[in-house]
Amino acid sequence: MTVAEHLRRLKQATNAEAAAVVNRDGRVLAADLPTSVSQDTFSIMCAAILGAGTTAATELGHGAPRRVRLESDDGMILIREVGRRAMLILVVGSAQAPSALEAEIAHFVASFGKEFE
Repeated sequence: MTVAEHLRRLKQATNAEAAAVVNRDGRVLAADLPTSVSQDTFSIMCAAILGAGTTAATELGHGAPRRVRLESDDGMILIREVGRRAMLILVVGSAQAPSALEAEIAHFVASFGKEFE
């Protein structure tokens, strides 16, 4: 199964409104986003968020974060490291519990993490 196929399956299994795999520079490797969303802007901003978190953590002498979670009243953006060179971005509604998504996300990371080392 390709990354794009697995990403579509993950989006369906988690009832996500958007899903993408991007590299550290924000280049899209695979995406299933609403047509109203600018793929480039979305991916670059998510990469910048993880990059900013990494800078903040390392400035404090901590390791780089493996995940970032942004929450609002109506949804959540989950950014999860997939290997050293890529990240998974999943956008879900506010009714979704992060713990309920973890098994699906972990399976995706286990399947493709080595590919993005």
